[in-house]
This record gives sequence, structure tokens and C-alpha cells, in this order.
Amino acid sequence: MIDLFLSEPNWNDAVEDDSTRFRISLFNNLETVIWSTVGRAEARLWLCNAVGGLSSVSFLEQRDLFRNLLRTQGLKHSSALASQLLHLMFDTWPQELGSVLANRSRVLEKFFEGNPKRVLAWFSYSSSGDGLEQGKGFRALSQFAFINRDICWEELEWKGKHGQSPAVVATKPHYFLDLDIQRTVENFLENVPEFWSSDEFAESVKDGDIFHIDRSFFVLYFVDLMYKEDLKDVWDVINEFFMRQPFSSLCGHLLITLDDQDLCYFLESLCKSLGPRMELHHVNDVSHLFVIVLFKCGVYGSIDQLLLLNAVITRGRQLLRLLRDEENRDLQEKINEIVSKISEIPGNANSWIPIFKNRSKKKTIEAIKCLSLQAWVLYYRLSQECQTPESWESVFTNNQIGFRNSNKHALLDEDGPSEEDCSSFDCSSSVRVKNRRKKRARKKKRRTYDCNEDDEELLHFDSASKKLVFLSNTRSWLLSTDGYTSVWSSVNLPEYLHRQCLSRWMIWLFEK
Repeated sequence: MIDLFLSEPNWNDAVEDDSTRFRISLFNNLETVIWSTVGRAEARLWLCNAVGGLSSVSFLEQRDLFRNLLRTQGLKHSSALASQLLHLMFDTWPQELGSVLANRSRVLEKFFEGNPKRVLAWFSYSSSGDGLEQGKGFRALSQFAFINRDICWEELEWKGKHGQSPAVVATKPHYFLDLDIQRTVENFLENVPEFWSSDEFAESVKDGDIFHIDRSFFVLYFVDLMYKEDLKDVWDVINEFFMRQPFSSLCGHLLITLDDQDLCYFLESLCKSLGPRMELHHVNDVSHLFVIVLFKCGVYGSIDQLLLLNAVITRGRQLLRLLRDEENRDLQEKINEIVSKISEIPGNANSWIPIFKNRSKKKTIEAIKCLSLQAWVLYYRLSQECQTPESWESVFTNNQIGFRNSNKHALLDEDGPSEEDCSSFDCSSSVRVKNRRKKRARKKKRRTYDCNEDDEELLHFDSASKKLVFLSNTRSWLLSTDGYTSVWSSVNLPEYLHRQCLSRWMIWLFEK
């Protein structure tokens, strides 16, 4: 029997005995095996994704969270987080940073000076069958040269034996194609400083395409603007970026770069920001449940404890998948042994009271770890042992969970479904599906005209048998735990009951 411990214990009946200590020691063994299964890098990624899964964070809150993280780190820790942020902005918001660069385009003199590769990448051009396709840098250079021909025309270097006059180029602008780009840009770098701060050149870099020539250079440049110069324009763009991006995207791209100390700082800030709205009742997703747990107990202990809690609370299915991998067969056997021993410990909800009644913060996170591991043990057992509708209904009955069959996968009679079995929408869909199957069956029968009668009956019998086996093991239920409002199948029941158990235990822990 699988006991979900859903009945509230008698709080006056608290006795710590050997079974409690034995259970805790088994949980410690289970934690060791889980860490042998999951890499730390993967566990950190799971934690970042769990935090990013929160839907209750407002745009203002996420702006403040990430901005404060950047500000708090300062120059000492800026490289990883700020660099990752700038790479993300180069990919998704290049125009905004490009506008900042355009206002300071003179700095690009140093970018191109002594670097022919960058010069050719930005100022080159190409021609196609449809006419001239000029690069942004080339267009800026040619426009500036013609408008300001009185001060820079002599700096233009031509590939031919002689140069072109402004009068000729005015009627035949494609003659600019004869420019020796590298030598001309070198001349402009040495003798035409006006070009690098001109409107033409600033407009060419405004869309941010120039960042792709050498990202490392521009990352370092903007980091200096952020921290050394503390430039308001840059911070305004960053703040606006934080306001417009999905919280999940920011967490997925930025949190993974933090060290353990900074990640804990971010989680503490998140808890302070969301604290007043964190409620354990009506928990709809495991990410929300984990952050509630985080808020209630605080960021105490090592980061490894938080990684473990998140793994067993939000990633039950992934842990199962890892354990079922052929390479982890030995670990799965160890898990089976530990789960079996935990399941054999006699007791009921009252046996958990010594764990529930720990009050200090340090003891609270230990209690949460025990409860979370116990919830994952139930998830594991439900996934392994409940393979038939009868086994699920036995779990419901033994744990006083009221249930009703949803008839979602009920077998249809020969005459079709009745009004009592499904809604009009489901019925109409089922009839259409049934008719299509009949048509396919008739076509298949015509294609297999060379089969004898016994073979044809065998084919139909096998098909029907497979369908009957599938349907006999597939059923959905409405449960009293959520007021019979949702349909649960064997696929999502382990996760749903895992969440129900853990949230109920957490309510007892924090309210009692």
C-alpha cells in the first residue's frame, strides 16, 4: 500500500523514536545517490529554469532584481554577468546599444586603427546582377567624401592609374567602386578626424550590425561605460531591456553565469520582492511551490541544499529518466533498495511530527529536505508501481481520495457513444474519427485482397486486441483533492499527487 500521508497528524502525539532517525539516515543515503545521478551543472540549470518559471514577477520587479544584481557586483564581478547580458542584447536589442554607440562614434577610430580585417569587414562592398549593393560603412564613406569633397577628396585612394574627379563621380556614382578601401580608410584615420564623428558614419553604426565584427571589443567597451563611466544612457537602455524581456529568458541566460554567492543573493532578493504574495494554498505549479519553500525557509545552508530541493521538488520526471538510463542501472538498484526500506518503515502522519516541530531556520530547511525527499519517494513509487487503473484506484481508496471516472477513454459500443458517456463535442469528434477508421479499414481490406479469410480475421483480431489492451490500461479520473475540477490520467497523476502531498505537508510545517 502507498500511503500519501494526507491526513493531518495529531499534534499532541509527538514521539521521536528509532524509526524517525532511521528514516532520516535513509534520506541522507538517497541524497547521495541522487547527487551521483545528477551533475551539479545540470542541477544549477534546473534551479535557474525553476526560478524563471515564475509568472508572478512583474516587469518592474524583474528590472530591479537584475539591475541591482549588476550594480551590486560592480567591477570586481562584472565580467561574467555583464558580458552575458551584452551578448544577449547584441542578439535581441542591437539597435538600442547601436544608438548609444552612434552618439560616441569617434571611439571607433581605435576600433579600426591598425586592423585591416575590421576595415574590410565594415567598409567593403559587393556588386550583384541587380546593381550595386553597398555595405553600410562604404555607403557612409562615399556619402561623406562627396559632401565634404573640399576637405577629404585628396585622401581617396583609387585602384586605377588615375583618380576620379567629383564632377565625374557626381554623374557616375558607381565609380566609387574603384576605391582602394583599405588605403582610403587608413588615410581617413590619419587625416580626416571629422569623418568619425560625422552624421553619415554615426548613422551607419546605429542599427548595431557592427557589433558582429568583434563582439569582444564591444563587450569590454560597454562594460567600461557601465562601471567606469557609469553612463546614464547605457543604464537607461539596460533598464528598458530588463522591462521588456520575459522573466524566463532573463533567468535562463543570466543566472547560469552567477557564482554560488551571487546566485544566493539573487534568490534572497527575489524572496524579499515576492514575499507578501507567496501563498502555499492553491499551488498550481512546482516552480511556484519551490520558491514558496525558498521564501519560507530563507536561503540558509549551502547552495547544494537548494539545488537538491529544487531537483526533487520540480524535476521528478527528469530524475526518473536519468535513473532509467542504461548507464545508471546500478544507481537505480540502489534507489530501489532505499525506497523499499523507506516504504517498510511503519507509521502514519503522526510519525512525522518530530520533523514538523523543528522551529529554528537551520532545522526548518532540514525538515523541508526530509519532506521533499519523502515526496519524491512517493513520486517514484507511484510511477513504478501504478501501471493499471485498478492500482491507481487502490491508491485513491486507501488514502480517502474521492474519485470519479471521467470516461474520457471509455470503449465505444457498436452503435456509438451514448449521451451519458461524453459531451456533444467529444461525441461528434469520436464519430468522425470512427468513420475515418472504417474508411481506412475498407481501403486496407481492398489492398489485401490476396490474403485468405483466416489471415484477415487474424489481422483484425490483433488490431482489436492491441486497442483493447491500450484502452484497458488507460483511464482518467476526477479527484476530490481539487474539487473534481480537473481530469487526471496515469501520465500526470504522479506529478499531481507529488505536488498535493508536498504542499499539504508544507502547510502543516509552516502553520503548525
